[in-house]
Amino acid sequence: MAKKKAAKGKECLVVASKVKAYVKSKKMMTSADAIGALSNRLYSILDCACERTKANRRSTLKPQDL
Repeated sequence: MAKKKAAKGKECLVVASKVKAYVKSKKMMTSADAIGALSNRLYSILDCACERTKANRRSTLKPQDL
């Protein structure tokens, strides 16, 4: 089975089995493309956090940057 890519040229940042288990614990199901969409959202969150970190003249990403 090939690894699913989050977006073209980007690797998935989430552990699919953990996400699926969590969703299943809520008595719901996970669609085939939900993991990629979640990873894409995480890339976006991290990109914004990195920009905030740079704007504050730091090189360490902190919780408040998220």
